[in-house]
Amino acid sequence: MAPTIDPKLVHDLPTPEPESPLRARKPYRFSTLCATVENPSQKDQYGSSSVPIYQTATFKGVGGEYDYSRSGNPTRSHLEHHIAKISSAGHAFTVSSGMAALDVILRLLKPGDEIIAGDDLYGGTNRLLTYVRTHMGVIVHHVDTTDATTLYPYIKPGKTAMVLLESPTNPLLKIADLATISKEVKERAPDAIIVADNTMMSPYLQRPLEHGSDIVYDSATKYLSGHHDLMAGVITCNRDDIAKQIAFIINSVGNALTPIDSFLLLRGVKTLAVRMDRQQASAGLVATYLHSLGFLVHYPGLPTHPGRDIHQRIADGNGAVLSFETGDKEMSEKIVAATRLWGISVSFGCVNSLISMPCVMSHASIDPAVRAARGLPEDLIRLCVGIEDSSDLLDDLEHALIDAEAIELDLVQNKYIRARKVADDVISSVLGKLALNGSAESEWFVSAPGKVILFGEHAVVHGVTAIAASVDLRCYGLTSARNDTKISAHFADIDNFYHEWQIADLPWHAVRPVAIDEEHPEQLDFALIDAINEGPLKDLTEAQSHARAASIAFIYMYLVLTRGAVRPALNFTARSTLPIGAGLGSSASFSVCAATALLLIHKRISLPAPPKPTTEEHIHISHQGRRAIPAPVADEVNRWAFVAEKILHGNPSGVDNSVAVYGGALAYTRPGFERKSGMEVISGFKSFRFLLTNSKVPRDTKKLVAGVGQKKLDEPEVVAGLLNAIQSISDEARRALADPEMSREDLLSVISALVRENHQHLVSLGVSHPVLETIRETTLAAPYGLSTKLTGAGGGGCAVTLIPDDFKDELLKELLKEIVDNKFDPYLTSVGGSGLGILSPYAEHRTKMPPPVAVPGQVTPPQSPSPETKDVAELRPTFEMKEVDGLSHWAESLGRWLYV
Repeated sequence: MAPTIDPKLVHDLPTPEPESPLRARKPYRFSTLCATVENPSQKDQYGSSSVPIYQTATFKGVGGEYDYSRSGNPTRSHLEHHIAKISSAGHAFTVSSGMAALDVILRLLKPGDEIIAGDDLYGGTNRLLTYVRTHMGVIVHHVDTTDATTLYPYIKPGKTAMVLLESPTNPLLKIADLATISKEVKERAPDAIIVADNTMMSPYLQRPLEHGSDIVYDSATKYLSGHHDLMAGVITCNRDDIAKQIAFIINSVGNALTPIDSFLLLRGVKTLAVRMDRQQASAGLVATYLHSLGFLVHYPGLPTHPGRDIHQRIADGNGAVLSFETGDKEMSEKIVAATRLWGISVSFGCVNSLISMPCVMSHASIDPAVRAARGLPEDLIRLCVGIEDSSDLLDDLEHALIDAEAIELDLVQNKYIRARKVADDVISSVLGKLALNGSAESEWFVSAPGKVILFGEHAVVHGVTAIAASVDLRCYGLTSARNDTKISAHFADIDNFYHEWQIADLPWHAVRPVAIDEEHPEQLDFALIDAINEGPLKDLTEAQSHARAASIAFIYMYLVLTRGAVRPALNFTARSTLPIGAGLGSSASFSVCAATALLLIHKRISLPAPPKPTTEEHIHISHQGRRAIPAPVADEVNRWAFVAEKILHGNPSGVDNSVAVYGGALAYTRPGFERKSGMEVISGFKSFRFLLTNSKVPRDTKKLVAGVGQKKLDEPEVVAGLLNAIQSISDEARRALADPEMSREDLLSVISALVRENHQHLVSLGVSHPVLETIRETTLAAPYGLSTKLTGAGGGGCAVTLIPDDFKDELLKELLKEIVDNKFDPYLTSVGGSGLGILSPYAEHRTKMPPPVAVPGQVTPPQSPSPETKDVAELRPTFEMKEVDGLSHWAESLGRWLYV
C-alpha cells in the first residue's frame, strides 16, 4: 500500500514538530528535507534513528495495515513518503528499476492509444516503446520536443493518451519546455497524461509536477541512490485517480521494491543534495574545459547551449551529465580507452565518474539508421561526473585527450589546444553531413528498374503465383536545390509537365506527419489527398490526369515526411528509358525514385560511409557499388514506394515496387487463396537477354481483368484448368531458375518452352491482342525461331521475347529492323539486374564533368557546390536535355552507383 500526503504541501513541506514544546518554524530547505526522514504516522516503537528493514514476506494478523510485502511493507512506506515529500508529490511509488517504472506507466494505455515521445531518448525507453507499438497496438510518434510546435500536428483529442518527455534528454542534453508543452497539450487534448522522465535531474534540481506533468518517474539507480549498489525506480504523481491505477498495477504485477533495497535507497537519498552540489560543480568545470578546447559540448550550463534560457526557468541546476563530439569515432574510442579515473560504464548518477560512448553502449539497441536520422553522432562521448576532486578528473581527461592525439601543445600560447588536423577534419565532416543527410543544398540522383512479368500474369489475380523480374530499362529521379521558397516537379515523360508550388501555400493544415520509426498507416489520408487536389492542383485540367496523379504522390510524400519546421525548397525531375503505360512497371519505378529522393532530402535514410581503403592490416574488396545500400534503407524505401503506388493505382499488389527496389526476380502469390501468400525472392536468379516490344496499343487493364473474371463464372472448369496449368508453369520456372546445377543451355531451353506454353494459355483466357500475335509470329518465324509472350495485362502493351546467348548479332539487327518497320518500338534489355540505385555522393566516387550548358526555360539558379562534390558540375541541366537513347550511358558515366 502506498502512503499519501497532503498535496497542498509542496517540496518545502516541514518535517513533523520535534517532541519538544511547539514553536513556529520555517520550512526546511531541500538538503535538510533529504537528510531528515520522518513519517508521523509510522513512529518506530523503539525510537530507532534509522528506518528498520522489515525483511519479511508476510505479516501476522487480520485486518492490519500490512499483510503481504508485495502489497505493502513498512520500510517501503517510509521510503515512498520521503520521496513524495521531496518531489512535490501527493503520491509516490517505488519499483524494481527505472524501466519497471516506465512499464507500469505504459500499462495505463490500451490498444489504439497514441503516444507522443521525444526523438532523443534513453535506449531502453526507445526499446520499450518499440515493444508496445509492435505488440500492444499503441501508436508512437517520435518528435523533436525542443520545439513545442512540433507536437501540435500529433495532438489528437480522444486519441493522444500520453506525452512522454525527457529534459534534459539523454545523451544530447536537449531541453524541452515542460511547462509550455504541458499547457499546450492539456488545452488540445485534456485527457492526455503528461509523463516526464526526471532521471537526469532528480527532484533536487527539477520537479516536473510543478510544471504541469501528471506523472514523473526516475531511475533511482542513478542520483537518488548515488552509489550504483541497487536497482530501483520511482513514480510520483498528484492525481488520485492515476495513483489508484498505478498502485493496482504494481500490486498485480509484483514489481514493488524489496525491503532491503528500500532501506538502501532511503539511505542514499539522505545525501542527494550534497552529492549533486559537488557533482554539478565539477561538471561545469569539465564542460567549460572541453568547450575551451573547441569541442562541441552538450551541457545546459554553457552559455552557448540553445535551451539554456528554458532550462534555467524550469530547473534549479544544470546537472552532472554532459556529452561532447570529437568528429571521429575512432578517436572517441581512443579517448574513452585512455582514461583511468573515469570508469567505462553505462548508467550515471554514481559518486564515481563514468565515461561511455552511447552509440555502442547505452543506445546500441537503437538501429544505426534511426540513430543517424535522429542526429545521434556515432563519435559522441558521454561524461557522468562524480564526487572526485575536479582537478584529478580534469587531469585524467586531459591525459586521455593527449594520448588520443585529440589535443596538442601550442608553444606560443603555452597551453593545450585542439589538434589542428582534428579540427579541420571535423569541419569537413560537419559540412559533409549537411550534404549527405539530405539537405536541399545537395543533388540526389536515383534510379529504379522497371519490371516484366515472366509467368503468371492475370492468373495471379486468382491466386496463381506470378514470377516477376527487373529490367535494365530504368526511371531516373533527380532532386536539386532551389534558391526560393518553392518546390517544383518536372515529369518529362508526362507531356513534359512542369509546375511550381509555394511551400507556404501547401495544405499543411491537413497534414498528419509520419514520425521517424513510424510506418505510414495502412490507409491513405484521403483528407490530405482532397486538400492537395483542391489546393495546389486545382488548376490542372482533365487532360492532365496522369500528371495530377504523379503530383499528388510527390506532394503527399513531401508533406507527411517533413520534420518540424524544416521544409526544404527543391525541384524533382523524373525521366525514364521505360515506355510509359506499357505494362513494364514504369509507375512503380517512378514511385521508388520519388520515395528515395524525398527520404534522403528529409533525412529519413542515410548512406553508409565509404569503406576504408586497403592497408597492410586490411584488404578491401570492391564490389563496385553492389549491395552497398543496406537492407533497412531498402525496406524503408519500399514501404514509402508502396504508399505512392496506392496513390497512383488504389490497390496495388506490391510486386512492381518490390522488384523496382530489390531487383532480381521474385515470386508473388496473392493472399486470400489456398496457397501460401506473399513474396519470395528467387535466389541465384541468372540474368537473361530479352527483347521488349511495345505494341503502342493502349491497354484497359480493368476491362481485361473483368473479362477473365466473367469467363471464370461462365466456364469455371475451363478456366480452372488454365489456371492450374499456369501455376505448374510458375512452379517449374521457379525450380529451374533457382537450380544451381542446371546448365545455362538447359535453363534457356526450359524458359523458352515455358514462355510459349504460358502465352498459349493467356490466349485461351482471351487477354491477347492481334498486334501481340503479330509480334509473336514475327519473332517465331524463320530464321529467328524465338519464343515470345505477352506481359502484364495484355490487350496491347508489351510483348517479351527471350534472346538466347548464342543468337547472332546479324539476326538480331534484322529482327529489330523488321519490328521497327511494323511500327513497333523494340527495347533490347537484360532481365534480373540490380534494383534501386543511388549515385554515390562521395567525391572519390564521382567523375569530374565539364560544366553543362545553360538550359532554356525556367530553371532554378545553381547553388554553390557542396564540400563533398565541389568538383562535380550540377546534374540537372544535362539531365533534362539529354536524349533518351543516351540517358543511361550518361548516368553511368557520372561515377559509382550504389545498389541494393
